[in-house]
Amino acid sequence: MRALVISDVHGNLNALEAVLEAEGDRYDELWCLGDIVGYGARPNECIDRLRGAASVVIAGNHDLAVLGKVNVERFGGDAGRAARWTREVLGPEQEAWLDTLEPTAAVGRVTLAHASPRDPIWEYVIDGPGAAIALANAPEAKVVLVGHTHVPMSARSVGDRVTGGHAPAGREEILADDVRLLANPGSVGQPRDGDSRASYLVLDIDEGEPVRVEFRRVVYDAAATAKEIVDAGLPPQFGDRLLFGM
Repeated sequence: MRALVISDVHGNLNALEAVLEAEGDRYDELWCLGDIVGYGARPNECIDRLRGAASVVIAGNHDLAVLGKVNVERFGGDAGRAARWTREVLGPEQEAWLDTLEPTAAVGRVTLAHASPRDPIWEYVIDGPGAAIALANAPEAKVVLVGHTHVPMSARSVGDRVTGGHAPAGREEILADDVRLLANPGSVGQPRDGDSRASYLVLDIDEGEPVRVEFRRVVYDAAATAKEIVDAGLPPQFGDRLLFGM
């Protein structure tokens, strides 16, 4: 079984469609690690696309802020403005579906959390020590999948040693019996590692056991998304930074 794993779409329908088109029918399930909305101008369309295609979806902090489940004041000024805008334009069916999501899930020996297993809403896992803590908080998992940072990351745990960091496109992890892995697919709709392409990963599972992870990128029309953001009256920097992956 192959899972296509995405995160942090942030209302960027052009990027989401580019990922799904690039993978075509080469996956069995679509999993999303949250933050479907926020920043971008197409929240309803992104929700509709995912609720029709994804088998596993969890909530991110932006999703929860739009629903009023976390305090929008915890966001910076423009991010809070985008959350309030999204709350105003969100359709009732889309809001009702978003409200069903939780920030964690488990599929066999894979644990999914938007931020981390310890704090699934706010914690940032950005380095080896953070990955070690995340893995320790999901002791039954062979693979822990997180998003939130917008930076693709891979960290391997063998015994007491955890090593890893930024995962560029093409990075492949083969999971031997003694290996556990923390993996972050990066962001579909708001990448922040200096690469403007939409970021995601594929996870291969054989007879219930995760065996391989590969990180991938795909080009999409970032300029069109930037124009949508400006036309919607959202802060233009949310579009400008898409052009540079910042």
